[in-house]
Amino acid sequence: MHYSAITALAVLFAPPADAQSVLEQGFAGAIHGCEEWVLNPDSWINGPAPFISAVGLGDKMGLVAQVDEVSLPPVPLRRGNHYWRINSTDAAGYLLVVSDQMPMCHITGGGDVDLQPAVEAVLTSGEFSNRWEAVERSEVGDMASTVFRNRTDPSLSAVISRATAPGARLDRVQVLVTATYK
Repeated sequence: MHYSAITALAVLFAPPADAQSVLEQGFAGAIHGCEEWVLNPDSWINGPAPFISAVGLGDKMGLVAQVDEVSLPPVPLRRGNHYWRINSTDAAGYLLVVSDQMPMCHITGGGDVDLQPAVEAVLTSGEFSNRWEAVERSEVGDMASTVFRNRTDPSLSAVISRATAPGARLDRVQVLVTATYK
């Protein structure tokens, strides 16, 4: 196949240019929502409106009654859960699970778009690095996990797992975050 034909196919099947930034905004919003929920309970104790405002995603974020098993946190963290869907594109986004009984949050992301570039863009951004410090990284197969510690309150730590490179499988959870306060 000629180079220009390959380039044309790549352009034809690539997500729109703004889709990546929308995916980045969704993931950054999910991380920010996690921090806000755990570190600032005043933002949600009297209802969801102040929390939604603090996260800054507007109508891209909303409460849902339930989520699939694959998006639930580990069993010990399944108490007093609330489920927030973050719609980044028509067929890709994130779920933020929080608890009103324990300081934790759990994020999953997936869909028909490769989230790895968006997740890496957020994790390597100055804004994220100002708030989170990488403590440990490991890789198994095509997945990487990094433990981060919150710089504002080091008692909050998060394990963020995602594909090591773009182009990984889309038929699984593409990003998984579990944050706990100890």
